[in-house]
Amino acid sequence: MRHAKRQFIRTALSFSLTLGGIYAATAIAADSGQASGPAAAATESMPAMPGHSSGDAMALHNASSAGTAAAPAADPAVDKEPTPAEPPAAAQKAAVADSGTTASDQAIKTVEGMPPVVNPENLYSETTADKLSPVVKGALARVYVPNVKSNDVYVIDPATFKVVGRFRVGANPQHVVPAWDLKTLWVANNAEGTAHGSLTPIDPDTGKPGKALPVDDPYNMYFTPDGKSAIVVAEALKRLDFRDPHTMKLQFSIATPGCGGINHADYSIDGRFAIFTCEFDGGLVKIDMVEHKVMGYLKLAKGGMPQDIRSSPDGKIFYVADMMADGVYVIDGASFQKIGFIKTGVGTHGLYPSRDGSKLYITNRGSNKIHGKAKGPGSISVLDFATRKVVATWPIPGGGSPDMGNVSADGKYLWISGRFDNVVYAIDTNTGAVKIIPVGTEPHGLTVWPQPGRYSLGHTGNMR
Repeated sequence: MRHAKRQFIRTALSFSLTLGGIYAATAIAADSGQASGPAAAATESMPAMPGHSSGDAMALHNASSAGTAAAPAADPAVDKEPTPAEPPAAAQKAAVADSGTTASDQAIKTVEGMPPVVNPENLYSETTADKLSPVVKGALARVYVPNVKSNDVYVIDPATFKVVGRFRVGANPQHVVPAWDLKTLWVANNAEGTAHGSLTPIDPDTGKPGKALPVDDPYNMYFTPDGKSAIVVAEALKRLDFRDPHTMKLQFSIATPGCGGINHADYSIDGRFAIFTCEFDGGLVKIDMVEHKVMGYLKLAKGGMPQDIRSSPDGKIFYVADMMADGVYVIDGASFQKIGFIKTGVGTHGLYPSRDGSKLYITNRGSNKIHGKAKGPGSISVLDFATRKVVATWPIPGGGSPDMGNVSADGKYLWISGRFDNVVYAIDTNTGAVKIIPVGTEPHGLTVWPQPGRYSLGHTGNMR
């Protein structure tokens, strides 16, 4: 009799838990606003494949997913957490405990060929100061500065803060991009308004340039998470060109007709999608990196000019700098929705995580114009990832135009180009103190090398 009673209790308890799980899953889906059924299928199948026009379908998606664009000033500061698209932390911990696994067992399922995510709570965990790859052990410690108008690259020794070299490259060098395998630095010369774009390789062990390769409109460049393709961001052509990462031979392209001024990007934590900024259309485009197609567009604000974009350490949130809004939009990556705005400074531009992954350095270029004046009210804002609040602001002494760059390998200096002042800033990340180094005309996307990390996703060093 006792055995039968125990069996009945176990059966009833199991049935209750099952019903509870179904109820919880239903509630979570409702709270997150997830679409299902035919509507969801229509949204996913709407975008056109590379080379095909997406026409009215894209306009429909803009209206349905982006909603009415709000002016930047009307966006609230992000003080509240968004409605989660997954179970709350307490529920997740309970689920882990019930399954008999640990948090470290909850591995991120990445795209094929992508190196594993070591810490799901911090995708920057392998870019800390003590994690230089053996591949870069012979690399010279240098800062490479592309100067858009003087068509050259200045080379700075970060130990002495002095220029130690200079060499000519192609027309209008925009960014110096570390390759996925960390063996080459590529100078993206987009030769504005012409068909003479090129990529100049630099050997990081010698600091010397090689022979340039002709490439259409390389404003910027990224790499697929598996390292099999370089992605040349052809800004003027509204196109992403996937190329062999060594020879730069074209593999295929993805047309992005609704993304004027496509330029900067970052990836989801699992590598399944990337979000690119559309500078001249005031929005974003989401790219399916498995099916190689446009997933949709998102308008941020009328008159906006989004620039750099970076993922939060847990990969759930994307921060988007907007030079017209003077701040950073907060985007939920999964739902591809704007969930907040954080005011920073005039002409918000570049975004760079600290070496420990706890802070985000935000450059404010001091102007809302593409071609601003020298000595503007430029500054650096320091955002705390955990609270999503600005915890410090470092003005450039005497005014300036901090644009793009990266963090030193040891995390002690933020190296940033002074776009309208023809200088480079070396900013102490403890005090905000600034050293100023004169360089060529209109310095842009400089890189610091070497940087910690297993591989590079491109730009000036989006390391993982």
